[in-house]
Amino acid sequence: MGDSRDRLLAAYQDWQRAVLQPFSNKGRPSQAAFETISDIPVDALYTPLDWDSETYLEKLGFPGSYPYTRGIYPTMYRGRHWTMRQYAGFGTAEESNRRYRYLLEQGQTGLSVAFDLPTQMGYDSDQEAAQGEVGKVGVAIDSLADMEIMLDGIPLDRVSVSMTINAPAAILLLMVAAVAQKQGVDLKVLSGTIQNDILKEYSARGTYIFPPKPSMRLITDTFAWCAKNLPSWNTISISGYHIREAGSTAAQEIAFTLANGVAYVEAAIGAGLDVDVVGPRLSFFFNAHMDFFEEIAKFRAARRLWADLMRNKFGARDPRSWQLRFHSQTAGSTLTAQQPDNNVARVTLQALSAVLGGAQSLHTNSKDEALALPTEASARVALRTQQILAYEAGVTSTADPLGGSFFVEDLTDRLEAAARKYLDHIEDLGGAVEAIEQGYIQREIQEAAWRFQQKIESGRQVIVGMNRFGGQETPEQEILRVDGTLEARQIAKVGKVRATRDASRVAATLHALDRAVVENLNVLDPLMECVKAYATLGEMVGVLKSHFGRYRPPAVL
Repeated sequence: MGDSRDRLLAAYQDWQRAVLQPFSNKGRPSQAAFETISDIPVDALYTPLDWDSETYLEKLGFPGSYPYTRGIYPTMYRGRHWTMRQYAGFGTAEESNRRYRYLLEQGQTGLSVAFDLPTQMGYDSDQEAAQGEVGKVGVAIDSLADMEIMLDGIPLDRVSVSMTINAPAAILLLMVAAVAQKQGVDLKVLSGTIQNDILKEYSARGTYIFPPKPSMRLITDTFAWCAKNLPSWNTISISGYHIREAGSTAAQEIAFTLANGVAYVEAAIGAGLDVDVVGPRLSFFFNAHMDFFEEIAKFRAARRLWADLMRNKFGARDPRSWQLRFHSQTAGSTLTAQQPDNNVARVTLQALSAVLGGAQSLHTNSKDEALALPTEASARVALRTQQILAYEAGVTSTADPLGGSFFVEDLTDRLEAAARKYLDHIEDLGGAVEAIEQGYIQREIQEAAWRFQQKIESGRQVIVGMNRFGGQETPEQEILRVDGTLEARQIAKVGKVRATRDASRVAATLHALDRAVVENLNVLDPLMECVKAYATLGEMVGVLKSHFGRYRPPAVL
């Protein structure tokens, strides 16, 4: 039956004494720390002693089967590749439409829409709070008229649409649905994702509008409306990406993301929805950071934890509810303005970790994103990176190719244990909403970010081209510059919409929305009527804000 554990242990100890120790003073300094980016110690060697193979079925199993450690589909990428999405959007709807068409022509298989800050915060482009930000970090969408232009010529029955939008997510979703109806697309086949994850906005990103409780109401209203009208749409993308970008560790990214997921499921059940109606439409969004093996282990640990939570905490019976489906994006925070060509190597390694970790869709950052929005040329290289992984690298031939690696399995177990510890503490605090309101999650992220920055400044964490191996002149980079006349043009478009729409119809639909809020009805049906009447985003958000109020964050010390 092979080597016994005792025999293997004795051989390992002999190797340490006779082979390893004579080399202990060679190579790197003996005091060098070997650990992951998240400070998990890394041993010199991993063997079967670090992995209990008798728990294989319990902890690993097979791809497509509980606990999904090895992937949620039995054939993984042998059946189909991940969806290749390039996060894009800038300026006006016309300019973004041109970029989306270009990327689809280059082989992208799904849209990923970036909105400007005024849209994310629920402002119209002509409001004072939007001044100077219109179209700068994403596309400006003020009404259905803009969404019609942005999606012009894009077949919504064949191309899925992912949108990074949170506080006003329901409104942007309804705009897409209204465009699809105008295209003659059956809403039953309309596919895509809205991020719609407000809890991480309070702790990590900041594009919130309303306080937590009414925000959770909007989310559960969206769950219920989509279950009835958009059954193929992913109603939320529970995001660890921004938690990691804010400075969390890998274990914190898992824990805080899944804690938010637990809160959404509890809210849905509290609103009378069945866990097996909501569960299959939940999706996740994780960061693909720089520590290659830690990231692979992170994705595997997150899948195993979520499967356990859904089956054993919530009693979900449908296996689709147990499956953690996730999109991944390479880590923008790791890109450097110094020697930006180095970012191509960073992005390639990060993308490979997402693929080996079993992502369902992927965005690869462009090399120039530490400087500006990506140019067409750099966006094309980023997309080609995914295509090379898919078609040339041989990594899609088998499911979970690193499964059974003693190192990867040990790291997966360590990350799962660390994340469980955080999850237990958050539950003791009363759940994710309470933990956010108390500032606990924010403090943990800030402290982790500070520790990592200290490592960079001390040189213990090497950033190639920035704190080591610098000194070369950085060649002039071609960067994308947003047209300075854009804001005025977008404001003129909003004015034209207001001047040409049926004002009485708009007023009636906004009044119906007001009544739905007061009477505690699902607000998506009246919001859809507002959208179709060409009410502006700011007008609809204004009605909601008049009842819900605006969130003011607590001081976090």
